[in-house]
Amino acid sequence: MRKLPFVVALSALLLSTVAVAAPDKKDDKAKPEQPDAALVEPQSSASEGSVSVEGHRVDYKAVAGTLVLHGTGDKEDEPQVSMFYVAYFKKGAAATKRPITFIYNGGPGSATVWLHMGAFGPKRVVTSDDSHTPAAPYGLVNNDYSLLDASDLVFIDAPGAGFSRLIAADTDKSKRDEQMKERKKATYGVDGDGHAFAQFVTRFLSKYDRWNSPKYLFGESYGTTRSAVLANILENEDSVDLNGVILLSQILSFDTSIDGPEFNPGIDLPYELALPTFAATAFYHHKLPQQPAALEPFLREVEQYALGDYAQALMAGSRLDDARKQAVAQKLHEYTGLPVAYLLKANLRVTGGMFEHELQTDGDITTGRLDSRFAGPSIDPLSKDSEYDPQSSAISSAYVAAFNDYVRRDLKFGQGRQYRLFADIDHWDFSHKAPGVHGEALQSSTNVMPDLAMAMKTNPNLKVYLHGGYYDLATPYFAADYEMHHLPIPASLEANISYAWYPSGHMVYAHETSLKLLHDNVGRFIGQTDNVK
Repeated sequence: MRKLPFVVALSALLLSTVAVAAPDKKDDKAKPEQPDAALVEPQSSASEGSVSVEGHRVDYKAVAGTLVLHGTGDKEDEPQVSMFYVAYFKKGAAATKRPITFIYNGGPGSATVWLHMGAFGPKRVVTSDDSHTPAAPYGLVNNDYSLLDASDLVFIDAPGAGFSRLIAADTDKSKRDEQMKERKKATYGVDGDGHAFAQFVTRFLSKYDRWNSPKYLFGESYGTTRSAVLANILENEDSVDLNGVILLSQILSFDTSIDGPEFNPGIDLPYELALPTFAATAFYHHKLPQQPAALEPFLREVEQYALGDYAQALMAGSRLDDARKQAVAQKLHEYTGLPVAYLLKANLRVTGGMFEHELQTDGDITTGRLDSRFAGPSIDPLSKDSEYDPQSSAISSAYVAAFNDYVRRDLKFGQGRQYRLFADIDHWDFSHKAPGVHGEALQSSTNVMPDLAMAMKTNPNLKVYLHGGYYDLATPYFAADYEMHHLPIPASLEANISYAWYPSGHMVYAHETSLKLLHDNVGRFIGQTDNVK
C-alpha cells in the first residue's frame, strides 16, 4: 500500500504558489478577522446585473452569501462550517425549467476564484495569453462566454478557502482549539470534503426551492476528484439524481499523476500517460528535432507509441537490453526534444518537474506546469526539477486582485474580511472508502473511479463530459482519457461519456479561443441533457 506524502500529493493540484497563501497563517494567529459567533448564521447580499453572452443579453440576480453546515449523529445541531458561495439566477426563468450548475475549483482547499473570474462568471479578468500579465490595474470585462445563457450558476468556495470558514464557537480557548482540530480532521480529506459539499448542495436546493431543477456539477482539477465522490454521495445517500457531471482537467486516480511518480516505483503509467503532453509542449516551443505539420495527428502517433512500445519497454524494467533501451531513448528524443543522453540517465522515466526544468535552454528557462505554453527564468538552472510554475506566477495576481475588488464593489460582500486563496490545511486525508468497501478506508493512492462508476450505474441516465488541455502538465489529458476508458462500468454506459480537448492548459479558459469552445460545448451539453420539454 502506498500513500504519497501530503506535500507531494498536494503539489500535484494547487492552482498557485504556496507563497500566495502563506500570509493567512500569520494573520489567523494574530487576530480572527470575524468572531465565530457571527459565522453560525447564514449571511447574504443581493445585487442585480446583466451580461451579454455571444450577443445575447441575460439579466440576472446575484446572491453572495454563506450557508452553515452541521455535524452528523449527536452533533447534528452543531454548526461546523460556514460555506461561501456566489449564485447567479437568470431573471424571469421558471425554476423547474432552468438548469443549475454547482461550480468549484480544486486544490484541495482552493477558492473558486479561477472558474468564477476566468471561465463562467458574468465578469472576466483579462490576462495575457501565454506570458506574464503586467501588474495592476487589471482589466475586468463583460464575459462574452459566461455560462449564464445556459444555466444558473453557483460558485462555491471550499471549507476554509475564500470567505468559507470552519466554525469553532466555544468561548474557552482550549476547547475552541480542540474543536478546530476536530473540524479540520472531519473536513479536510477526500470523504469529509465530499460530504461537506453534498450537504451544501442539498441545503442550497432547499433554500432556493431548486429541488426540481435540472442539476449539474462542474469541477476542475481536484474538483474532478470531488465531483466523483460528490456525485455518488448525492445519488446514493441523498437521492439527488444529477443530469450531468462536467469534468475539467481531470484526475480520478492519483496513480496516473506525473508529479512524484518516482515515489511510487513499479507504477510506470504516469510516464506513459504524460508522454503526449511532453510532445505537445515540445511541439509548441519548437523543440522537436523535426517539427510536425500539425499537432493532433502527431499526438495520435505519440499516444499509440506510449501505450505500445514505450509501455512494454518500461514494463521490462531491468530486463530491458541496452540496444532496445537506446532505441526507446532515441524515439523519446524525437517526441520530446530532450537529449538522448539525458533520457538514458533518467532510465527513460522523466517526471513532470524534470521535463519542465530541462526542455528549454539547458535548464535556464523553466516551462510552465499548469499551462506548458508559458515559460520563465529558472530559479536554479542546476536543479533537477522546476521550482515554480511560470503560468501560476503569470496570472494569479490578476485573478486575486480582480475578485477582491469585484466581490466588494459589485456583489457588496466581504468588507472587513480576508479572502483566502487557499484553506490553511496542515494535513489532507487522501485515504478514501470506495463504494462497497466495509471497514477502514484503504490507505493507498486515492482512486475515485469507483465512485463515478457507481453514480453512473445507479443512475444510468447520468451523462459525463470530460474536458482537458493538450498543454496541461498538472493533469495530463491522456491520463484523464485513460481513466475514463478504464471505469468499471458496463459497455452500455460508455456512450454516456463524451470528450473535448483544447489547445490550452490546465485552466483551459485562460486561452480565449478555447474559452469560447468550452462555453459552446458545455452549453450544448446542458441543453441536450436538461430534460426540459
